[in-house]
Amino acid sequence: MLRTLKYGSEQISYTLTFCNRKTLGITVHPDRSTEVKAPIGSSMEKIEEKVRKKAPWILKQQDHFLSFEPRNTKRKYVSGESHLYLGRQYQLLLIKSDEEIVKHTGRNIEIRTSNPSKAKELLNAWYLEKSKIWFQTIAQPLIERFEKYQVAPKTIEIRKMNNRWGSCSTQGRILLNPELIKAPKACIEYVIIHELCHLVYRDHTKAFFDLQQKEFPEWKKWKNKLETLLA
Repeated sequence: MLRTLKYGSEQISYTLTFCNRKTLGITVHPDRSTEVKAPIGSSMEKIEEKVRKKAPWILKQQDHFLSFEPRNTKRKYVSGESHLYLGRQYQLLLIKSDEEIVKHTGRNIEIRTSNPSKAKELLNAWYLEKSKIWFQTIAQPLIERFEKYQVAPKTIEIRKMNNRWGSCSTQGRILLNPELIKAPKACIEYVIIHELCHLVYRDHTKAFFDLQQKEFPEWKKWKNKLETLLA
């Protein structure tokens, strides 16, 4: 039977089976599913007590297996699959529901829908909505910082781009790729600063990179992180 345990802000789902054994055993599999085998006759109260006691270990094991999951496999958008959000991996949790909603809950991205085939569409719409909120939040203090150079973007817009994380037009319009919402905030900050530097220097000259280095000394680290994580 499938059981769920609330542990702090986390939710641990596990399959419980009763069998001929003397002690309770807990196994976390490479797909991050958790299996609990209990002696026949064990009370649910005792089982839950032991699972709760082992909860930190279960979560640690799930994180361990999550770190080995390939980043670029073809997505199926099913429960248990991992997806990035702001640089962290979260498991999808599809829940049958008449309402259509996506929300971030603890270690999961929860998708409620009556039609599982819409999971990809709903998740992408959620990513886009989060992009609008986070990109503006991250960009605003950076825009204010660049006022000392007497520049400011005309607009900041979100647009899907195949080969770029961002761009800056000659009219001062900055475009950001919504895929950035999957990266750590520092990666997003790097891309925005890069485009703001283009408001001062149009081309990738030494002066451009000197300015970028001045405004974001760790830009190489986060550029590499971005390319490693999402490329």
